[in-house]
Amino acid sequence: MRILVTGVKGQLGHDVMNELAKRGHTGIGVDVEEMDITDAKKVNEVIRASEVEAVIHCAAYTAVDAAEDQVELCRKINAEGTENIAKVCKELDIKMMYISTDYVFDGEGTRPWEPDDERHPLNVYGLTKYEGELAVEKYLDKFFTIRIAWVFGVNGKNFIKTMLKLSETHDELNVVDDQIGSPTYTYDLAVLLVDMIETEKYGRYHATNEGLCSWYEFACEIFRQAGRDVKVNPVSSDEFPTKAKRPHNSRMDKSKLTENGFTPLPAWQDALKRYLEIIL
Repeated sequence: MRILVTGVKGQLGHDVMNELAKRGHTGIGVDVEEMDITDAKKVNEVIRASEVEAVIHCAAYTAVDAAEDQVELCRKINAEGTENIAKVCKELDIKMMYISTDYVFDGEGTRPWEPDDERHPLNVYGLTKYEGELAVEKYLDKFFTIRIAWVFGVNGKNFIKTMLKLSETHDELNVVDDQIGSPTYTYDLAVLLVDMIETEKYGRYHATNEGLCSWYEFACEIFRQAGRDVKVNPVSSDEFPTKAKRPHNSRMDKSKLTENGFTPLPAWQDALKRYLEIIL
């Protein structure tokens, strides 16, 4: 297959391109220089010229706190940019995969979120990703919406890299313990995304590595596996205020993956181990 991948400079886009190549697919990678997704004319030109059978849309504005002040820019990229792609995919009758987020939910309660649960975002980033989902659903039947959470990969910044960097200058850290979710390794996720794009099993899905933890537990495991002697103190979100509100509950129901014959991602602790072997 010929597949266009947006956001190839990011953690996920980078790994998706590698996975496509491994399987003999032709990945056409674009970032803002090749295809500014906010420019509808450019999106139309590039997708048509590349003669692809599918688009995996990884590009996004992901600076969650900055988004609270940059609402229009965030919306332009996450909602309007996604709509621009969806429109062209509809005209060409090709598949589209949209990478979304657990932030489309309000993060309340303790029940795992199911793919078709009502969406009530609690910050600007989540709202614009939700608007992107709506655009995809408005124009397309042949779509995959994949919600992910707590992402880490070799390319770009992430929580693991932040913790390791802090461990060089701190022997004690405070990390929130009242936000629960599942870390997601982009290498593992890329395998699943390519598995999915090869099928016609369309719809909304949740995809994270298996197992749950708090950010505090995640930090403890990072330092344990990396052999760093850092004392981690569990604190509440109230003690660690951020500009954008964060969901307390990012548990995701992933049973739809196995129901449709897809292989779930490995345990997050295993993913962390393989990741640290690469970056350390």
